[in-house]
Parts: sequence; C-alpha cells; structure tokens
Amino acid sequence: MTVLGMPALPPRRPAAQGPIAFTGGHHFALQNGAELDSLVEAATAPLSVIVQVTKRCDFNCSFCSETLQMPDPTLEQLDTFRGNLAGTARVFLSGGEPLLRRDFPEIVDMYQEFVIGVPTNATRGVEMAQHLAGKVAFVNVGFDGPRAIFSRIRGDYDKTVRGVKTLASYGLPISMSAVVMRSALPGLPYLCQIADVFDAGKLKLILPLRKGNALGMPEREFITVQEAGDAFDRLCELRTVHDWRPALRLTPWTAETEGHMIVVEPNGTTSAWPVYDQPDLFLRLGNLLEEPITELWKRYPYKANHFAKYLGRSIQTASRPGA
Repeated sequence: MTVLGMPALPPRRPAAQGPIAFTGGHHFALQNGAELDSLVEAATAPLSVIVQVTKRCDFNCSFCSETLQMPDPTLEQLDTFRGNLAGTARVFLSGGEPLLRRDFPEIVDMYQEFVIGVPTNATRGVEMAQHLAGKVAFVNVGFDGPRAIFSRIRGDYDKTVRGVKTLASYGLPISMSAVVMRSALPGLPYLCQIADVFDAGKLKLILPLRKGNALGMPEREFITVQEAGDAFDRLCELRTVHDWRPALRLTPWTAETEGHMIVVEPNGTTSAWPVYDQPDLFLRLGNLLEEPITELWKRYPYKANHFAKYLGRSIQTASRPGA
C-alpha cells in the first residue's frame, strides 16, 4: 500500500524483555519455556504502563470513567516520566484523547525507546497519521459497533471511520476495542467484520466499570461475566464460520484481572487500576515525577495479575491465524 506516492513504513521491530517477546505489533508472549511465576518473582518493572498525556476528549462516551479534568503535562514533565519509566517494555500514550495534543508527534518521538501503543478515537487520525507512521507499534481504536450503536454510545461514527482509514493507509497497525453493554451485543458480529476489513491485529472486548459516566447508565446495560463469556463464545464461532482474522480478547473484571493496569495521570500520580474496593477504582502507588517506576513497582500488589493479563492467562482469547 502506498500513500502520496511513498511506500508505507514497516511496523516497528518486535521487542523482547528477557523471556518475553512482543510479537506481531500487538501481543506479549512467553518464549524459551519461561515460567510465569518465576518471571513475576524476578521482575523489577512492569511490562506495560499507561501514560495519560491529557484528560481532554472530543467524545462523551456513555461508559467513560474519565470525568475528572486536570491540566495536560508539559513536555518537560513527560520527559521526566520517560526517564523514570526505564525498564518498562511498552508505554501506552493515552488520554482522554491523546491526538488532541498538537504536540503529540513530539511526544511520540520522545518515547521511541519503548514499544508505543496509542489508544484513540481516531477523530484526528486524518491530521496525525503521517506523523505516527513507522513510530508506533499500533493504534487501538475504540469502536463499539455499527453506526447506530456507535453514535449512541460514543459520538461521530463517520469521523472515526475516516480516521481509521487514514491511519491504516499510512501502514499503521490497527487494533480495536469495545466496551460491551447489553444494548450493544447485537452489533458485535458487525464489529468483528469491520475489524477484519481494517486488518486489525486484535479486537478487544471490555466490560464497563462503575465510575464516571457509567454511573448514569441503566442497570440493565451491565452484563455479567457469564453473559460476556457466552457472547464471546458465540462471536468466536462466527469468526470461524466467516474466517474473520483479528485475534479476539475478552477482559472480564474478576479477581484475576483486578489492578492489572498501571496508570500515570497527567500530574504524575501513578496507580493500580481497577481496584474494586477503592472509591475511584485507583490504588495510589506514588508519583512518577518523583520516583522511578522500579520503586513504584515495589509497592504494586498486583504483579501476578499484571503479567497474567498481558500474557493472555487471565482473559479469554482467540488467536489471529498464523500467530
């Protein structure tokens, strides 16, 4: 595929952290017969960290947990984050909507020592795609179903589709994720189809958390872990029938996935997320402006959940053919 007469840049090289490989632009995997328990015991830093470069967003998703606004971190502060994340394999440059920052290409350049993932609604994909090509491992686009479902849950369907098309045209590997509510279940087969059309590496299904906008959702919208598992199994069957290629993932909120993410807010506050008995689901570990991640990691009580989730041990999975 070419863009503006130039060949698309190849995706970033797979990265490894000791016995863990980052393969295919989207996934971690154990290699060389490594054991998960011994890996967790020996680890001095996380596999993956989410850095919120902004809390701002141009959508108002019905399930969104990000309702508390704060100033964006400066480039100097983001550089401090970068230095203090030494030892981490992957960094998600996240939001809010990270592409709203006009200096986002500078941030991406700053973080080139890491495998970079970019969660986005793709509404600024048209403007940003050329600046991200060849520099990020993948972009993960929030996408919940066909136009009627998407528009009700997220926002401007057509603007997101234009953004995804542009990101893909510049050779950026695409992943997709959806927050699954009861009223969106009928759209899941369509979602798998469109993920296949965009050659997405994976489609990740997540259950909503009771925080932020989701506190105003009708109770009937929250499906159980069992219902989510049943819907996932049906989707896997359809995937086989129709030969859809994206890997499928389902992250249920159980004891095995509690606290598996490490999130750095714009002010540097670093927390385990989601921790179910915390009022805002954040368990504070410290501040990345003040301490390196290796020190914060020592206080992190969910190391096993962190590694198990990112290595696909605590979630339901269906792999991409050939992966």
